[in-house]
Amino acid sequence: MLSRVLLFFLLFLLLRPCSSEFTVVTPDSSNLVDSPQTGFSSRARTDPNEQRAVYEIMAATGNTWAASIPDVCRGRWHGIECMPDSDDVYHVVSLSFGALSDDTAFPTCDDAPHGGATLSPAVLRLPHLRSLFFYRCLTDNPQPIPAFLGRLGSTLRSLVLRDNGHVGPIPPELSNLTLLRVLDLHGNRLGYSIPSSFSSLINLQLLDLSGNQLGGAVPELSSPSLSVLDLNHNLLHCRIPSSLSNCESLLKIDLSRNRFIGSIPDSLKSLKNLILLDLSHNSLSGGLPCSSKNGYFSLQALILNGNPMISATIPEDCFAGMKKLNTLILSGMGLEGPIPESMSELQNLRVLHLDENKLNGSIPDSFKGLDKLSELRLEDNRLVGRIPFEREMMWRMGRKLRVSNNSGLCFEMGNGGAEGLESMAGISYCDPETMWHVGEENSGRMGTKHLSAWMGGGWRNSVVSRSSAEIRASGVLQICFLLVLFFIVLVV
Repeated sequence: MLSRVLLFFLLFLLLRPCSSEFTVVTPDSSNLVDSPQTGFSSRARTDPNEQRAVYEIMAATGNTWAASIPDVCRGRWHGIECMPDSDDVYHVVSLSFGALSDDTAFPTCDDAPHGGATLSPAVLRLPHLRSLFFYRCLTDNPQPIPAFLGRLGSTLRSLVLRDNGHVGPIPPELSNLTLLRVLDLHGNRLGYSIPSSFSSLINLQLLDLSGNQLGGAVPELSSPSLSVLDLNHNLLHCRIPSSLSNCESLLKIDLSRNRFIGSIPDSLKSLKNLILLDLSHNSLSGGLPCSSKNGYFSLQALILNGNPMISATIPEDCFAGMKKLNTLILSGMGLEGPIPESMSELQNLRVLHLDENKLNGSIPDSFKGLDKLSELRLEDNRLVGRIPFEREMMWRMGRKLRVSNNSGLCFEMGNGGAEGLESMAGISYCDPETMWHVGEENSGRMGTKHLSAWMGGGWRNSVVSRSSAEIRASGVLQICFLLVLFFIVLVV
């Protein structure tokens, strides 16, 4: 049951690419009887050496109550899993500590004596251990990750030491756990660099070292089964290794909030299963990772904001191959030029952030065909022309539609009225009579004349130089238009 609960969190992680959750894989076969246990026979018992080891491990974490349990497998609690061998002797295969959730409460480490809990070397006396899980259990006694964990043996499949306040380096001895599938050291205070010997962990399925203080370069990883790589919130630098393309099962790559430099490796587009690529808040340059004809076919989320790609443009067919893309974040990258019309072909797009760039031109009229779009940020650019969205789309996005600080934009009142504009402070509405841009009446080019602007509590007149007759005529039209709109709202 415990393995099923922890496996659920692995699936939850994979389905949520911007988060990282608890993970333990289910054990594989060995000389133990790996099948559902419906009960204990009259002669079933826990291996006595393992029982003594469990008593020591529990005492080191402040759980002295376990010593009163005569058989730790028969009297099992949430946080311990045992499996029998062919002689009906039970062996400990999983130990978990920490309040994972309200519904899954493993033994905590709150009552540990003499300055806090420790991770006892008695775990080495559990020869069948496949999963070791500590969550927020050692924070009162910050300590390095014990190097002796590298001697846990070939049975260990999952090692999770999450949010425990661990300090110091990652012991290179962990690379001796060559059959390890899950290594999760998230949310500690680990420093120095990622051991280069981690390249020998060729059976890893998940590697999460996020939320630490790790520096240096990412080692060469070549696990063909690696599906999740999360190194966000560290101090990693140098270039993103192109060898990541050797990890052909990757579903998620999160290298955000580090100090990576250089260009995004073109080889990443060969990752056919990649769903999420988050490289935000680094110092990357060299242009966007495009896929006009091949590559990134499975990508659903591309997050690159906070990389100063000064003067870079968005190529017309850059995202043509990313038909499954639903999240595209390109904020604050110094991008220039127009928004490509081809972006409207991303019919699964739900979140699009292009704010805080230097984009010019108009919002493509075809954007109104993005029926699934629920969040659009275009503020702080140099966009001009009318906002093309219809009333229904405006209402659907509400405050998640942001187009402010584009002095050349305006909105046609006939497309929906003020209800959909409260999140667009300072945006003018277009003159339905002339549709000329201010100062361009005699230029021979069609544009938009701005008359008023929605400023939080109401419409404010903009400064436009026109004759008194034009003002009176336009005023009458505006009043009539607003009365009709008000009547429509009342009827609806």
